[in-house]
Amino acid sequence: MTQHNGYTVVIADSDFGDADIERAIVEGAGHRLVAADCRTEDDVIAAARDADAVLAQYATVGSRAIDAFTRCKVIARYGTGTDIVDVDAATRNGILVTNVPNDWCQNEVADHAMALLLAAVRKVCTYHGATRTGTWRWQTGEPIHRMQGRTLGLLSFGAIAQSIAARAHAFGMHVVAHDPYMPGDDVIAHGAMPVTFDELIEESDYLVIQAPLTKETHHRIGAAELRRMKPTTILVNTARGPIVRDDALYQALTEGWIAGAGLDDIEEEPAKVRDWRPTNPLFGLDNVLITPHAAYYSEEAIRTVRDFAAHEVVRVLGGQPPLSPVNAAQLASIHLHH
Repeated sequence: MTQHNGYTVVIADSDFGDADIERAIVEGAGHRLVAADCRTEDDVIAAARDADAVLAQYATVGSRAIDAFTRCKVIARYGTGTDIVDVDAATRNGILVTNVPNDWCQNEVADHAMALLLAAVRKVCTYHGATRTGTWRWQTGEPIHRMQGRTLGLLSFGAIAQSIAARAHAFGMHVVAHDPYMPGDDVIAHGAMPVTFDELIEESDYLVIQAPLTKETHHRIGAAELRRMKPTTILVNTARGPIVRDDALYQALTEGWIAGAGLDDIEEEPAKVRDWRPTNPLFGLDNVLITPHAAYYSEEAIRTVRDFAAHEVVRVLGGQPPLSPVNAAQLASIHLHH
């Protein structure tokens, strides 16, 4: 097989507005590109059953879809997290999964986490709403506390969290981090004090969640954890919505267990829902800021992630190894055992 036998590449879903960047790369390599608008796994099966490669942004590519694929060689994720893909099922079916190393949006997410935190602490939206309606009083934001000297806690301490730590240091904060997969010396070397999960929950004035969504982190922050936080705590989630239980967070924010929250995603991930409406009760609260899973966004980051994901597909279809494989080692070990 040569790479110019016209493989079919399906974009399961994307909200970039067009597929021009991907089309130029895929068709330039002699393949065919089909752009779909999948929301459900059934949509993915219908659109990509006979595809040689699949690109996905939000659509679930689970075991049902992967088992239905007839000749898929690679599933490329637009982004770093692979929680939408059943990687084990892909490995069983001999399909490579690729992602984009998180430096594509590392600074954007770190900036956004700080923006949510600063806006929440300094009551920016409260003040903005008040001045717009004719109230010019510093008291409309009461109470506001000094940020300098406060403890910023990070759940997970990967590259993005390390960038948040650097920003927090510039604001004079004390930074702690809990990451069970990172040796304490490495945490210290990257600018934070290692703490246990319990210490993180109980000592943080600002708690920033920057962990991947896994079985271990799903609903990691629920009622029990929120109850143990300081009543002055501000929770920021720039990772994945389902790490935090929305119902518990609503209770915590209405009953004063914590002071406020800044969320870049909510549990239902609205991008996966076709006719989404803001029925989540969190939207009715004044002490929570919600952005539409936009922390990664900049014009530069979007261009990079589309370019990288499309090139990963072309590399694999052309018989080259991908630059950022998720399950290459597992696939290799399966080949060794057969």
